[in-house]
Amino acid sequence: MAERNLLEAITRGIVIFDGAMGTTLQRMQLANELTVRDFDGRQGCNEVLSLTRPDVIAAVHRGYLEVGFDAVETNTFGASRPKLEEFELGAKVHEVNVAAARIAREEAAKAEKADGRPRFVAGSLGPSGFLPSSSDPDLGRVRPSELFQIFKEQCEALIDGGVDCFIAETAQDLLELRSQIFGAQAAMQVKGKKLPIIAQITLDPSGRMLLGSEPLAASVLISAAGADVMGLNCSTGPREMVDPLRALAEGAPLPLSCQPNAGIPENREGTAVYPLLPHELAEALARFVRDFRLSIVGGCCGTTPEHLKLTVDAIRGSAPARKSPPRQPMLSSGLKAAPLLQEPRPLVIGERVNSQGSKKMKELLLANDFSGILAVAREQVEGGAHALDVCVALTERADERDQMTRTVRMLSGQIEAPLCIDSTEPDVVAEALEWLPGVGIVNSVHLERGWEKIDKTFPLLKQYGSCTVAMTIDESGMALTAARKLEVAKRIYDSALKDGLQPWQLLFDVLTFTLATGDEQYKRSAVETIDGIAAIKRELPGALT
Repeated sequence: MAERNLLEAITRGIVIFDGAMGTTLQRMQLANELTVRDFDGRQGCNEVLSLTRPDVIAAVHRGYLEVGFDAVETNTFGASRPKLEEFELGAKVHEVNVAAARIAREEAAKAEKADGRPRFVAGSLGPSGFLPSSSDPDLGRVRPSELFQIFKEQCEALIDGGVDCFIAETAQDLLELRSQIFGAQAAMQVKGKKLPIIAQITLDPSGRMLLGSEPLAASVLISAAGADVMGLNCSTGPREMVDPLRALAEGAPLPLSCQPNAGIPENREGTAVYPLLPHELAEALARFVRDFRLSIVGGCCGTTPEHLKLTVDAIRGSAPARKSPPRQPMLSSGLKAAPLLQEPRPLVIGERVNSQGSKKMKELLLANDFSGILAVAREQVEGGAHALDVCVALTERADERDQMTRTVRMLSGQIEAPLCIDSTEPDVVAEALEWLPGVGIVNSVHLERGWEKIDKTFPLLKQYGSCTVAMTIDESGMALTAARKLEVAKRIYDSALKDGLQPWQLLFDVLTFTLATGDEQYKRSAVETIDGIAAIKRELPGALT
């Protein structure tokens, strides 16, 4: 049997994925090759064909494999529970996904047997129909943790069917995409498998996702979530992907993929027609491989074996893509990425969206005036803040968690600056990070009560890729001397690295007492703090202050 390892394969050359499944089946319906009976009365549900007409799905896969493709995607784009429930098939999630994966696996095995070259089966994960980042009360009513369970269920079934990797594609919402990645990882843990995850976003002609996210903001979240490859698919043809791909090639720390449509569809007499000719797609993808370090190419809506046969001819034998740039310390909001290491330094964190330090913010929270909070946040960003510290704790009310969720969801969709989640309550921090469609900062951790808070916070930092403000306080109180500050910082640093965090995820607050007290014991506090900063920079490689 051929050895199938997608990540190892892309180190040897470009891996070519198949083209469209959905539009291929639509053409078959228009030609009366598929009937209402084939869909079991569920027209619009292509996924049911894996049960009712496995021969048709097998033929689509075979048509792609016969012209030289390396990978085929399962007929499961709409096979998550919410999508299948639209057709009263929710109880058959496992059956539909296993069947689709097995059909693809059988056809791939035949192609492998013919020439000994490995063929990959990618488990396709499409959108659920919900947009958790959206303010729409219907589209946004599903929690990311619920989506996580939905996609975990689908991925477990795909593993049972024999897939070699997962491809979360046509992603329109970063919170949903992260839930897909987390769901796939959890399914692999249950099944004892380690398979690559490809995460592909879809952009409108302006170069942004549906809810306004820029490609680099997506790359920060995708990298932090632990996907192995990222890229673009669907929505547009290759022409509109040039600038986003250039940005990703320069800044995304992952191998890249690209599966465009055969152009932007045109409505001709009530039928969607994709205008891009086969040689035009092949020329574009060959150019992208050369210019934008693509490791994986393929097609999306409107593409056919004829389109991609020319791509195979143009790309087969190409050298592997050049290496991805190293991962840089980055933050992101739901809209935009921001370097943690600003030039010129420092990173400025606005403190006015903080109920503990701003009388106005407190008044706005008590009045549930979220448009007023948004105005304060915008004023901070316009004033030069690179990130915003968000604290909603009030002694007058006991709903900090709900208030934090509402504030984070609102700011994430309308403010470009990343957020710093400021709360003393670990459950509030966990809730905020679940709803944060980006990579932010947690304020803060320390050792005042031992390891209790850190033991709750570090797993969240690892899961979401967030940074944290780490204070030089331990069981004896605030560290006063440079030596003590370093001692406390080193304890936190060593624990963080042991837990799998990156050094730059620690932003040490070396702290100082107010000089103006006149107290003799605090006379050297400023000098000790400055010396403490230097000591941490010197002794704890990669840590920030």
